[in-house]
Amino acid sequence: MPRAGLSADRVVAAAADLADEVGFDGVTLSALARHFGVKDASLYSHVRNLGDLRTRMALLAGEEMIDRIAVAVAGRSGKDALVAFAGAYREYALAHPGRYAATQIRVDQSLVAGSPALRRTAEITYGMLRAYGLDEPDLTDAVRLLRAAFHGYCALEAGGGFGAPRDVQESWDRAVDALHIALENWPRKEKKQ
Repeated sequence: MPRAGLSADRVVAAAADLADEVGFDGVTLSALARHFGVKDASLYSHVRNLGDLRTRMALLAGEEMIDRIAVAVAGRSGKDALVAFAGAYREYALAHPGRYAATQIRVDQSLVAGSPALRRTAEITYGMLRAYGLDEPDLTDAVRLLRAAFHGYCALEAGGGFGAPRDVQESWDRAVDALHIALENWPRKEKKQ
């Protein structure tokens, strides 16, 4: 029988908080059980295993992140939307390092296929990029470019990888400007007739 007061949502939220404190890889079922003052076995009424917990953390963090991005980009388009999207992405990644790390794991697509958060993420991201006149397969390529650039920058910044005296925010702003220029001048292949 599930322990009184525990629920899957509460367990996942606590795991996400713990990830922000000790890092995503530091979250274990044992550490979480200690947090709640229960035995490890008590958690199995709420999550199947560590993999299930991590998937749920990834979905929670992804939803939190896209909620912030959605607020930031609302009513904006083009460069303004890109700047707002990028800023919200970076703020979340730096403020919630464990949660952000969870968003980077590979999640079984069958588990997220019906996820409203995943659908919303695609709608917001692709909607922003359509303002640049992109269609498939360019949309997918542009999403991959932005994700790689944003993630790479945030990972380096969080890890102290920028040692030059140049202000990190100034470099971020210039990088987003460069991405805007790249999106405006996206290389298009001529369609075969």
